[in-house]
Amino acid sequence: MSFHVSRRRFLQSSAAAAVTAAVYRNAMGANDRLAHACIGVGGMMGGHDFGKFRGNPKVQLVAICDVDANHLAGAKKAAPDARAYADWRELLAKEGDKVDSVNATVPDHMHAAISMSALHAGKGVYCQKPLTHDVFESRMIAQAAAKSGKTTQLGTQFASGIGDRLGVHYLRSGAIGKARRAYLCSNRTGAIDSYRLVGPRPAQGEKPPGSLSWDLWLGTAPVREFAPSIYHPVRWRAWQDFGTGWSGDIGCHIFDAAWKGLDLKTPTTVTAEVQKSWEDSPARRGDTWPQGDHITWQFPANAHTVDEGLTLEWFDGVFFPPKEAQDLALQAGMSKFPEEGLLVVGTEGAMLLGHQTAPILLPKDKFKGTPKPNLEPRDHYDHFVNASLGGPKTESHFVQTGAMAEAILLGTVAIRCPGKLLEWNAPEMKIPNSPQAEKFLKRTYRDGWKVEGL
Repeated sequence: MSFHVSRRRFLQSSAAAAVTAAVYRNAMGANDRLAHACIGVGGMMGGHDFGKFRGNPKVQLVAICDVDANHLAGAKKAAPDARAYADWRELLAKEGDKVDSVNATVPDHMHAAISMSALHAGKGVYCQKPLTHDVFESRMIAQAAAKSGKTTQLGTQFASGIGDRLGVHYLRSGAIGKARRAYLCSNRTGAIDSYRLVGPRPAQGEKPPGSLSWDLWLGTAPVREFAPSIYHPVRWRAWQDFGTGWSGDIGCHIFDAAWKGLDLKTPTTVTAEVQKSWEDSPARRGDTWPQGDHITWQFPANAHTVDEGLTLEWFDGVFFPPKEAQDLALQAGMSKFPEEGLLVVGTEGAMLLGHQTAPILLPKDKFKGTPKPNLEPRDHYDHFVNASLGGPKTESHFVQTGAMAEAILLGTVAIRCPGKLLEWNAPEMKIPNSPQAEKFLKRTYRDGWKVEGL
């Protein structure tokens, strides 16, 4: 299926939809159902997000969209009343006031285009992490979300878990004193395998399967010939045109508690150490992400940090947290540092938060009996739905997480300029000491895919 909407027609339709949707949303009460559209219903997380929205009793699933006809057919069986589309632009243009919100569960390079277009059309947005592919996009999406006033939520579902929220509480309350250093990692067993066989792009592509609308899949990215098994549906994360590497993918999960708990804003510098074989291969450096990286950000001092500010380090793949961090994990009774997690070292102690677990305050004897707040269970998707219907504000709205995504994506810029200490001028979105690095802050969308505000 193919569909073309001219830029003028699309913007006119979006503007009209925004006015109508605003009137419609204001008339809704707390007990009404949310009219929702799922954009991306298969692949890595599409099926999961589709299931969460379809199964919510407060949601009326109005429309579904996927560039893969097989994914779309499976979702249509599960939600026969939902109208099906291959092109999300057609969905937004045709559904008008029938849809209140959308979720964007697609490859990273399409997050911003869909989210911005939906916000322009007056829709709330749930977007998978990372929020965007580029630093510039994150800034623009955060600003658009603030201006729109619509409910938004980044797909950092574990941020709603009691463990992460308890970690945020301990950091905010100063349980471990002033933070001086933070170590984050994702050394998940087998994760590196998703990058292991990814080398230079194939010399010659193949015809895509009839079920896949390849041009729609490419979207804003440069034209590239289809090749089986290395792009769709999973391995696109390893390619710079489509994904943001392992730090961009998992970083949003691991960063979240530190970002909120320490009230971090924007870093002043960032630098990266990368896998040597990747650094020494021009072909790989120009196309793919490395199988491991170590990124270091420096954040300015605030009320939660020491006067020198906070040094925050990320480790993944072939890079692991240092001995200082490893020793603290042993003090916590672990045999080794968690494969994925966060360690914050403060002036009065430390907090170790393994991914999807409860935080541990160290040394244990010192913090024995530390009171815990009474936190009720919360589901990230339900929170978005309830907030859209007039309930409490979401845990990971774009205004807050946009700045976090921006910082994380600055790390991907540093990866592409390994060994260079990049100075970040946040107000002007400039890297004054590296014109080379500045080129990676923003992509140029290919013709036919430009979006207002991006």
